Amino acid sequence: MQIKRLLAIATFGLALGACTAEVEDKGSLPDVDVKGGEAPSIDVDPANVNVGTDTQTVVTPDVSVTPTEGNDK
Repeated sequence: MQIKRLLAIATFGLALGACTAEVEDKGSLPDVDVKGGEAPSIDVDPANVNVGTDTQTVVTPDVSVTPTEGNDK
């Protein structure tokens, strides 16, 4: 299934690369008149967020490290 998908993508890429296009007429944007209008009125109720602090005691183990001789790195 993966091989078929990969081959399809590769074929599409080759077909896309084989095409050339030349712009004969650059064209132009249409004339647009914009009048009036009003932005919508939006009533937003923000979420109520309570932030507080709490004190906790965390027990950590004692670690003893003894370096070996000859390891000066």
